[in-house]
Amino acid sequence: MMKSKFPYLIAALVLIALYVGDEQRWFRRVHAQSGPMPQAECDKLRDKPDVAAAKACYTKLTQSRDPWAIAEGYLGLGNMGSANTAFQAAIAANKKDPVRLTRWGQMYILIDQPKDARDCFEESLELDPDYAPAMMGMAKVLSIGYDGEATKWAEKALKADPKMYQAHELMAQMHLEDNNEAKALEDAKNALQIAPNDALQAMAILATIEQMNDRPGKEWLDKIFKIRSNYGEAYETMGHFFVINRRYDEGIAAYRKALELKPDLWTARAELGVNLMRFGKDEEARMQLEKTFNEGPAPSLLIVRNSLKLLDSYANFETTTTPRTILKLQKKEAALLRPYIQEEFETALTTYEKKYKFKLDGPVQIEVYPDHEDFAVRTMGMPGLGALGVTFGKVVAMDSPNGRKPGEFHWAATMWHELSHVYVLTMTQSRTPRWFTEGLAVYEETAVHPEWGDRMTPREIKAIKEKKLLPIADLDRGYIHPSYPEQVIVSYYQGGRVLTYIIDKWGFDAVLKMIDGYKNLKDTPTVLKDALGVTPEEFDAQFFPWLEKDTKTAVDGFDNWTKRLKDVAASAKEKQWDAVIKDGLEIRDIYPDYIEPANVYEFLSQAYLGKGDKPKAITQLEAWAEHGGRTPATLKQLADLQMEAGNKKAAVSALEKLNFIFLKDEVAHQKLGTLYMELGNPKGAVREFQGVLGSGTIDQAGAHYNLATAYRAVKQNDKALEEVFASLEAAPGYKPAQKLLLELSAQ
Repeated sequence: MMKSKFPYLIAALVLIALYVGDEQRWFRRVHAQSGPMPQAECDKLRDKPDVAAAKACYTKLTQSRDPWAIAEGYLGLGNMGSANTAFQAAIAANKKDPVRLTRWGQMYILIDQPKDARDCFEESLELDPDYAPAMMGMAKVLSIGYDGEATKWAEKALKADPKMYQAHELMAQMHLEDNNEAKALEDAKNALQIAPNDALQAMAILATIEQMNDRPGKEWLDKIFKIRSNYGEAYETMGHFFVINRRYDEGIAAYRKALELKPDLWTARAELGVNLMRFGKDEEARMQLEKTFNEGPAPSLLIVRNSLKLLDSYANFETTTTPRTILKLQKKEAALLRPYIQEEFETALTTYEKKYKFKLDGPVQIEVYPDHEDFAVRTMGMPGLGALGVTFGKVVAMDSPNGRKPGEFHWAATMWHELSHVYVLTMTQSRTPRWFTEGLAVYEETAVHPEWGDRMTPREIKAIKEKKLLPIADLDRGYIHPSYPEQVIVSYYQGGRVLTYIIDKWGFDAVLKMIDGYKNLKDTPTVLKDALGVTPEEFDAQFFPWLEKDTKTAVDGFDNWTKRLKDVAASAKEKQWDAVIKDGLEIRDIYPDYIEPANVYEFLSQAYLGKGDKPKAITQLEAWAEHGGRTPATLKQLADLQMEAGNKKAAVSALEKLNFIFLKDEVAHQKLGTLYMELGNPKGAVREFQGVLGSGTIDQAGAHYNLATAYRAVKQNDKALEEVFASLEAAPGYKPAQKLLLELSAQ
C-alpha cells in the first residue's frame, strides 16, 4: 500500500468538492439537499497562521447536529476514527449525495487506505457519472500508486469541468515524475491561467523545476508565500521530487523547510523520518516518526508504524566494517552470508572504481534483509522499484538470499546492479534520468557474467511484437507511470538493451561522456547529441531495427515454439524420449533464453538420461546454465553428473553458480569445499566449510575438522587449532581431529 505523498492537495481537494456543475440540474437538486460545504469557513482559517482559530472552528463543527458537519470537524482536527464514523452517518442520511461520498474518499486518501477511497469515488460516479471531483479523486488515488491511468481520469475531470485547475496540477506532477519538464511546465501554467491565485501546487511545481535545475525558484516561492505564508506544502513538493530523483540530501533539506513553515504537516515529517532512516540517521529518524505517530492524524500513516517496527528490529542486526565497506546482516544468518557477500562487495567496488574512473569519498553500506516485508518497508514509496534491491546514495538495501524462494533471486547480480547506481548517482549528483541509471545497471549484470542478467521473457517478446517499447525520450515514463501491468519490467529490459546497443556501437567511453553530460545538467537530447552524435529520433531509428533483428527469431517463432513446447512436455510425461529429443532439438534455439521451469533444456536432458546418454544430458544442462538457469535442484544435478564424468572443474563451476542463487545448502557447500581441496584451492575451501557451519549442520565435529584442514592448507595454523578444538568439543573422541591436533601441536 503506497502512502499519500501530497498533503498539499488537501486544500485543492476541498476546493474540488465545492464545485457544482451549472449545467447539471439533477446535481443542483442534490446539492441543495446537502447544503453548503460545512467546513469551508474553517478551511480558510486553517490556511492562516492562526491555528487556534481553525481548531476552534473545527471543534464547533463536531458539536453540530448535522453528521456531515461533525465528520468535517473531526477531519479538520485529524481525528480520523471519529470522522469515519460521522461520515458513515452522514452518507446514511443522504445516500444520493456524491459530494459526501467524495469527501469520505478524500479522507481515506489521507489515512493510507486507497482501496476504500477508490470505492467511495466509484460509488459517487455511479450516482453522477459526470461528477468531476469524484473523477479527480480517482486520478489522485491512482497517482499515489504511480498508475499511468491517473492521467486519463484527470483529463476526464477537466472535460467535465474545464475550470478544474487541480487536474492540470496533478498532470504537471505526473509529467515531472516522468522527467518530462516541458509537459510539466505546460500543465502548471494551464492551472495558473485558470486560477492564478489558487493554484499553489502549480507554483510549487514550477519552483521545483527551477530547483531541480540548480536555480533558486525565488519568483515562484515569493508568490506562494505572499498568498499563503505558511504553505509548507511547497517545500514538501520539492522534497518528493528530490527523493524520487535520488537527491536525498536535498530532499531532506526541503522537508525540514516544510516543517519550519508548518510543523503539523505530518506527511512531510513522516517523509523526513523515513529518509533520515535511509541514511542511517536512526536516532533523529525515530524522533520524527514517533512525533508523527503520537501527534499526527489517527490512525497514523502506515509507513510510520512499519518504519518504527523496522527500527526496533535493528537490534537483531550486526555490522562489519572495512575502510570502504559497511555490511549490515541479521545475526541469525550473518555467519553464513558474510564471507560470500563481503568478497563480492569488495570485488564490485574495485571493478567499478576502475571502470567508471571514479573513487568514492567514503564507505558504501549494504543492508541485507531476510524478511522481505522489512525490505519493503525500507523502500516503500519509491516509484519504478525493482523488487530486489534499492540504492539510497551510498546505502544499498536488498533482499537476503535466504529471504526468497530458492532459485528466484540472484543476490550477486542484484548487488552489482545496485552498486552501479552508487557510482553513477554519486558521479552525477543524481542528475541522471531513471532510464539511463537503470539501463546501465541492467547492462552491468551481464557484463560481470553473461548468465547473470535476466533473460528475455514472454512479456518482453509480447511488448516487442505489439510495438509497446517506448522512444528513448519517453522511456522514463515506463518506469514511473506504467500504462499496462508489466511495463515497468519491460522498461528495465529495454533500458538494458539500450545501453548494450550504445556500448556495442560507441564503446564504454560514450557512456562516460553521457555520465559527464548528465552531471552538467544537460538533458537527454543534448547528451545523446554530444556523446553519440544523434538526436533522440535518430537514435530510435537505429536502435529499434537493431533490437528487432536481434530478437526476430524468438519473436517471430514464439507462437510456434509455445505450441510445440506443450508437445515436448506431453512426450516427456509419457517418457517418449525419441519424440522429446526430435521436437526439443528443433525448437530449442527458436527461444534459447527460456530457462524457467518446463524448459526445453531440461526436457532434453531428461530424455537423454532416459536413454542412458549422460554426456548429452550434461551438454543440455550446461547450455541451460550458461543461459542463466537458476533452479537449485537442476544445478546440483548438473554438478553430480559432471563429477560422475570426472570433470571436477565443471562441477565446481555449477556449484559456484548455485552459491549466487541460494546459500543455505549444507550439502552443496560440503561438495564444493571438498572439490576445492582436491583441486588445490584451499582458500575457497575455507569459505565453503564456513558455509557448512553457517548452514546449521548437525555434524559439528566433522564441519569444524574440515575447516581446520583448510586453514592448515592456507598456513593459518592458529585458526586451524581453534577449529580442531571446536571439533573435539563437539565430539571428544573424534579421531581425525585428535590426529590433526597432534600434527598441529608438533608444528
